[in-house]
Amino acid sequence: MLSSNSTRFKNFFLLGFPGLEPQYHGAVSALLFLLFLAIAGGNIFILLLIKLDRILHKPTYLLFCHLALTDLFFGTVTLPQVIWRYWLDAPQVAFAACFTQMYFVHFLGATHSFILMLMALDRLVAIYKPLRYPAVVTNAAVTLLCAISWLMPASWMVAVVMHVVVLPYCDSHVIRHCYCDHNSIVRLSCDQTQVNELAFPLAMFSLLCPLSLIIFSYCAVIATVAKKYGGGSRSKALSTCSPQLLVTGLYYTPRCFVYMANHQGYHFTESVRIVVIMVYSLLPAAVNPVIYCFKMQEIKQYIKRRFCNRRTIHTR
Repeated sequence: MLSSNSTRFKNFFLLGFPGLEPQYHGAVSALLFLLFLAIAGGNIFILLLIKLDRILHKPTYLLFCHLALTDLFFGTVTLPQVIWRYWLDAPQVAFAACFTQMYFVHFLGATHSFILMLMALDRLVAIYKPLRYPAVVTNAAVTLLCAISWLMPASWMVAVVMHVVVLPYCDSHVIRHCYCDHNSIVRLSCDQTQVNELAFPLAMFSLLCPLSLIIFSYCAVIATVAKKYGGGSRSKALSTCSPQLLVTGLYYTPRCFVYMANHQGYHFTESVRIVVIMVYSLLPAAVNPVIYCFKMQEIKQYIKRRFCNRRTIHTR
């Protein structure tokens, strides 16, 4: 039976980091603003770099473009609100805006997982069937698969949000997080009996299905390299997978660690939990462009060519 004092709020109150003293609000907002600039600048740089260099118009780099888009959009959806909250002491979030943010947070997270899965499958085909790779993995095929990776979560997240929007909410309207996500919002509902019936299975599918295929793909890659390649060829083959492995590890390792810690009965304090979520949600988006630039040989060569050309022009 629903609580009699259920209500509908015009605004939610975004708590941010619990227990953060007011004198640190300016420093935290400045730090988050720098993080946002790193995410926006780094991923826009990668997108422009790949667009401008025709040599990079290949399936592997097209996948990196889609991953950079998810990173850029996720940072844009989450960070400005919490920066605004601390910079101008404006914790209120409109009811509709909060659910809109929730939609994009989970939609982009699911899309990110599927793009990482496609990156792993791309490397599997490249290593396992190198002669067939140009015919199987084409720009058209990758574009179609990426479109599916965007459209599937976009469609089912509408149902998830609509399911949560109609829930009755009780007296508290304080979201104990730095942005509006599903778990933080449904905790405020008076009716906890059906809140996860739809969201939990979809969340597990969008997380575990890609992760399973990613683990299978890289295990198959390692087994193939160990069996078919030798010496320098083995190192070269594995090096082509290193950027994807680093990007995937940054995304999944902390999530799996937190899940296993909770499963073993170790529970983080609320403040630590929110900091950990913010770190593993946003830090990879800032670090990924650096990985592309230092680990992708063709991107490194393009940057060196442009840098050398500019230096030659200036020295003349």
